[in-house]
Amino acid sequence: MTGTETLASNTNTNSGHEAATVPNPVTVKGLTRAFDGRVVIDGLDLTIAPGEFVALLGHSGCGKSTLLRVLSGLDTEISGEVTVPRKRAVAFQAPRLLPWKRVWRNVVLGLPGRPDRGLATRYLDEVGIAARAGDWPKTLSGGEAQRVALARALVREPALLLLDEPFGALDALTRVKAQHLVADLWQRHGCAVLLVTHDVEEAVRLADRVLVMRDGVIAHASPVDLPRPRDITDPRFVRLRARLLAELGVETGH
Repeated sequence: MTGTETLASNTNTNSGHEAATVPNPVTVKGLTRAFDGRVVIDGLDLTIAPGEFVALLGHSGCGKSTLLRVLSGLDTEISGEVTVPRKRAVAFQAPRLLPWKRVWRNVVLGLPGRPDRGLATRYLDEVGIAARAGDWPKTLSGGEAQRVALARALVREPALLLLDEPFGALDALTRVKAQHLVADLWQRHGCAVLLVTHDVEEAVRLADRVLVMRDGVIAHASPVDLPRPRDITDPRFVRLRARLLAELGVETGH
């Protein structure tokens, strides 16, 4: 099993020590995060099972992205207990590619050893963009750049993939294609996924379980017991979407 890392345990510092083996890629107990005295995450508990795809919904400012940053290790000023795999990767809404490095070099950026173009091209091929390996990032479309960001995350072979609004800046058609791509990659690689999104339909389309975050905690959880690929016109899909929208304070009339 992949090694795990305890990011904090009843302390405000990053311990960084090897944790005992745990059955879940993510185990969070009593997580609290405050900014200048304002509590954003308030005693939150969360588990994500191996290979599980979890989507996290909530209004802006509810703490979704803060939680993701904590799980990624980018935010360590926390209290509570957070245990995650050492092998994890993040893809953000902005692809964050370095414009002065070729596409393939962006994919293997930060990996140990010499940059390996063959390795980069293999993962670029997985996301359908191997032909652009030698190009500059500025020549890519928004959808292509996001594919490169996904390849950069997957090349690390993560046990946990964290996605922070990765499709938010894409047009509607490109967004649907990107959703299908992520679903295929998840099924192929078998890693656990936490997707932060504002899009209820996207959450129901992709996830095994959809969570709603409110007042700094997980306020609602809905399993998505629908066959894949999912039909957005399926009455069960429509009912679940309406239920989640109601949890978010949006009435649909369904």
